[in-house]
Amino acid sequence: MLDVIEKLRRLDAYPKTPEDFNIKTFGGAAITIISVIIMSMLFWMELLNYLTPNVTEELFVDTSRSPNIKINLDVIMPTISCDFLALDAMDSSGEQHLQIDHNIYKRRLDLDGNPIDDPKKEDITINNKESEIAIINKTECGSCYGAATDPNRCCNTCEDVREAYRERQWAFPSNPENITQCQDEHFNEKLQLAFKQGCQIYGSLIVNRVSGSFHIAPGKSYTINHVHVHDVQPFSSSAFNTSHKIRHLSFGTSIDSVTHNPLKDTYIVATEGK
Repeated sequence: MLDVIEKLRRLDAYPKTPEDFNIKTFGGAAITIISVIIMSMLFWMELLNYLTPNVTEELFVDTSRSPNIKINLDVIMPTISCDFLALDAMDSSGEQHLQIDHNIYKRRLDLDGNPIDDPKKEDITINNKESEIAIINKTECGSCYGAATDPNRCCNTCEDVREAYRERQWAFPSNPENITQCQDEHFNEKLQLAFKQGCQIYGSLIVNRVSGSFHIAPGKSYTINHVHVHDVQPFSSSAFNTSHKIRHLSFGTSIDSVTHNPLKDTYIVATEGK
C-alpha cells in the first residue's frame, strides 16, 4: 500500500521546487492576491450571466383574436390632489368607454411624495349628463339654488349643483360654504387641499383593442352633446401644475425591460400653469 502511495506522489505533473530554493517576496504575494480577486470576479460574472435569462425581442403582427388589451400605468402628480384628477379612456371617435374592467388606484401623497393614507380604487367611468344617478344625502330634494332649468329638479349632491351651474353656464362659487350639499361633502376642505397634496395613480385597465386614448387630467370629467369636457371650477385651467413622473407605462403583459417600458422614471415639467 505504501508503494502505491509513493508512486502516486511521483506522478506530479508540476514538480515542486525544493524549499531551500524558494524565495517569498511581497510582489509575489500581491500578484497572488490580485490573481485570486480577478478569478473570483470572472467566476461571479459568468455565474450571473448564466443565471440571467436572455430576453429576445421581436416585432411581429399580432394575429390573436383577443378583443382586449391591458394597459399598465403608474403616474405621480406631485402638486395636484387626487380629488381633482380624473383618468379617462375613450376610443378614436370620442365615445367614452363605459364598464371598463380595471384595477386603478389613487393614493394621496404629501408634497414630498410620501403616502398620506391607503390607496383607494378609482371609478374611471365617464359621467354622462343624461345618465348620472344622484346619491341621496340628508335632503330628499335639495335646492339647485336657482340654476335648474326644470323647477321640479332636485340637486341632492354638490356635484348635482355644479352640474346645474354648468348647464346654465354660471361660474360655480369659489367658496361654496353657503351650499348645503357641499358642506355635507366637505367640499371646502377639498378645495383647500387641492394644491397642497400630490397623487399617485397606478394599476391596470383593460380596454378594447381599437384605436383610442386615455389621459389623466385635472377637473371633473363628463360628456355633453358627445363632447368630452373637464370642469376645473372653481379654479382656472392655468392654476394646475401638471408636471408629473411616469414610473411605469406599458401595454400587454408587464415585462421588466427597457424597450417594453421606455418611459420608466421619466419626469415631465409643465411649462404652463403654476
